[in-house]
Amino acid sequence: MSEAPARPADSAGPAETGVPGPPRANAVVTVLAFAGIVVALMQTLVIPLLPELPKLLDASPSDATWAITATLLAGAVATPVVGRLGDMYGKRRMLLASLALLVAGSVVCALSDSLAPMLVGRTLQGMSSGVIALGISIMRDELPSERLAGATALMSASLGVGGALGLPAAALLADHADWHVLFWASAGTGVVATALVVRIVPESPVRTGGRFDVVGAAGLSTALVCLLLAISKGAGWGWGSARTLGLLLAAVVVLLAWGRWELRAGQPLVDLRTTVRRQVLFTNLASLVFGFSMFAMVLVFPQILQLPEATGYGLGRTMLTVGLVLAPQGLVMMATAPLSARLSRTRGPKVTLMTGALVVAAGYGLSLFLMATVWQLVLVSCVIGAGVGLSYGAMPALVMGAVPVSATAAANSLNTLMRSIGTAVSSAVAGVVLARMTTSFGGVPLPSENGFRVVMGIGAGAAVLAFGFASFLPRRQAGAPAVEPAEGRLVASAPGANSRDEATGS
Repeated sequence: MSEAPARPADSAGPAETGVPGPPRANAVVTVLAFAGIVVALMQTLVIPLLPELPKLLDASPSDATWAITATLLAGAVATPVVGRLGDMYGKRRMLLASLALLVAGSVVCALSDSLAPMLVGRTLQGMSSGVIALGISIMRDELPSERLAGATALMSASLGVGGALGLPAAALLADHADWHVLFWASAGTGVVATALVVRIVPESPVRTGGRFDVVGAAGLSTALVCLLLAISKGAGWGWGSARTLGLLLAAVVVLLAWGRWELRAGQPLVDLRTTVRRQVLFTNLASLVFGFSMFAMVLVFPQILQLPEATGYGLGRTMLTVGLVLAPQGLVMMATAPLSARLSRTRGPKVTLMTGALVVAAGYGLSLFLMATVWQLVLVSCVIGAGVGLSYGAMPALVMGAVPVSATAAANSLNTLMRSIGTAVSSAVAGVVLARMTTSFGGVPLPSENGFRVVMGIGAGAAVLAFGFASFLPRRQAGAPAVEPAEGRLVASAPGANSRDEATGS
């Protein structure tokens, strides 16, 4: 692999180093964050439609839930694959491909009136889930070091921002327009994001080239599908059923075989030797339980808000109110992104992650006493959102501070995947708790108030566990930046070269 001479960013112009000047940097950050928000909007798009989907698609309720499951599975498979392809062949190229899949999937859903095409469209939409990890990686390649921490914090927070803002917008459209408009709106915003990326975001020459690990991609994809399918469908199939246990066993077996292959591969999909480094390992473990913790609130608050007031703890509100209650959380996440970057610069991203975990735990602790009115739920969601914003800004800084530039997208994608797995497990655990802790209302079993409190308590415990994992992270050396920018520019390696060894200088 040949390497362009490394030059200080302030001694060469943008055209020479690939680092945008300040106005250009602002535009790149804005466009990438917008793309992340667009993808996050897609994930919440069908939530207001869930009660009506069986009727709209002429399907059974269990089959209609595949509109959520298909997106989850596709995102889990696509995220690590797209990240590795971005490192190899160009992150902007894969970012555009992901946005194109989002637009195509949105159009297919907008034209759907039955389950099969809806599942095709939702699968295509899910394959765009790698956009946020790719955007963070592009920032490392293109931004000057003084802008990097704040920009990556904002990009990481865009997942929560898009999800929080998308819910009220989707509920409003679903109430006042044909449901197909939701997907046409998704397609339109996807087209805008694509056009802006084409116009504003440069393609970084930081790439490894080489041969893609097809066997590794197939193995990881198979393991993830088995694992997440068992988690997401286990409640319906039965946790002790042969189907669920068989999928979990298959996931374990395939993962073991996949790990053996990756350790022997010359150009692996995931460099397992890098992932077991202390800083990467404990960041990913913290991300896993943080994804679990963050989603507990999203599962509980909409149900409390919509249950009848006659239950004694339900608030009898509409889905639009649910969206409006959760929307401030996204704004708080965006507002705390600069604070996250500042704290990471002064104290290190380890301290930022630990602080965020404690704030999230405190928010869940408040919820045990403040769930009786709308304003209390808004307050709790904002406290939790502040903690999530702090932590999500620190995670990419920790990951990128421990991996070579040539593995940035793959490492960020794996971290994003860990959060997604945590979210899926959170949904399953909360489903089990709420299914077992019920109360009868008009002869219909509903989740009990104590059931909701138990789920929130589990969320608090998960945040404390994330704090514990973060405490094992190494301390940042004095004077070391939170994230090492890509000052030298790597160009495509010769076919068959071991990009991992070249990137690390070994």
